[in-house]
Amino acid sequence: AGIINFCANNYLGLSSHPEVIRAAVEALEKFGAGLSSVRFICGTQSIHKDLEEKIARFHQREDAILYASCFDANAGIFEALLTPEDAVLSDELNHASIIDGIRLCKANKYRYKHMDMQDLEAKLQEAQKYRLRLVATDGAFSMDGDIAPLREICQLAQKYDALVFIDECHATGFLGPNGRGTDELLGVMDKVTIINSTLGKALGGAAGGYTTGPKPLIDLLRQRSRPYLFSNSLPPAVVGCASKALDLLMESNAIAQSMAAKTQRFRSKMTAAGFTISGKDHPICPVMLGDARLASVMAEDMLNRGIYVIGFSYPVVPKGKARIRVQISAVHSDEDIDRCVDAFTEVGRKHGAL
Repeated sequence: AGIINFCANNYLGLSSHPEVIRAAVEALEKFGAGLSSVRFICGTQSIHKDLEEKIARFHQREDAILYASCFDANAGIFEALLTPEDAVLSDELNHASIIDGIRLCKANKYRYKHMDMQDLEAKLQEAQKYRLRLVATDGAFSMDGDIAPLREICQLAQKYDALVFIDECHATGFLGPNGRGTDELLGVMDKVTIINSTLGKALGGAAGGYTTGPKPLIDLLRQRSRPYLFSNSLPPAVVGCASKALDLLMESNAIAQSMAAKTQRFRSKMTAAGFTISGKDHPICPVMLGDARLASVMAEDMLNRGIYVIGFSYPVVPKGKARIRVQISAVHSDEDIDRCVDAFTEVGRKHGAL
């Protein structure tokens, strides 16, 4: 029956969607393989401007700026925005790209305990002496599949006059009624100031990232953000497929809506089988095993049964919290999900995980 991939970031299945592929081919034929330049020299085509406008419209923001990846977007924003007179407050389990981006800036740095609002409030109180305060968090955390408490974060930000930044790489396209992300899911779209996200996961799966938010911020990034200024512009084929992916999402929310039932099916069946699944209501479904070797050998046995998954262990996750991270996609059928659960149950019993 072949091998089913359960470890890709292809949440909506759009990386193999025929219309997305066709849009990439058309852009390649019309605009070429690449521009051999950065944006501000001769690397900007109409399709780049159109995609930036479409991203801003999708997120209901004023403007957007494209990067080669969201890692670059995260590397380019904090240094450009924050000075030694400012403070940035970061969740301790934020993605490596956020951590690296914050390291590059000269702002005063605070790290609050994971999704701990009491600790965040205490640190916001400490940071009142600075000119500007920026709270930075993943919208959805990629290792545990948990979702940031954005309502509470935004309430604290309003109370202490802070801005809110979220990385939406594992949320854009499928969380929220229309797939706009965690801010839509939790009803705080008007309270989140800055969104960074990717085109390399749900939105076509190729490459590329972006920042979207207030126009003055985007104007500043075009002048000051080093990864934007000194990296080649996105290849036309990548722009074409991402643009078509956004078209499909804005035409209908059916694909985004389909994710909830599939995610619930996997999580409930795995829990009933006796496994511990981290996170809540997110297609990232970490099967918690604890032991690194157990996660590795179980993943190997899963592949022998036609299910492709990968074991995660230290240093990617903390010691003693090894897991197999399963990721559900809109293109997984109910039969695919049941086959995955059956394989996990068989392999888990074989290795004493159940």
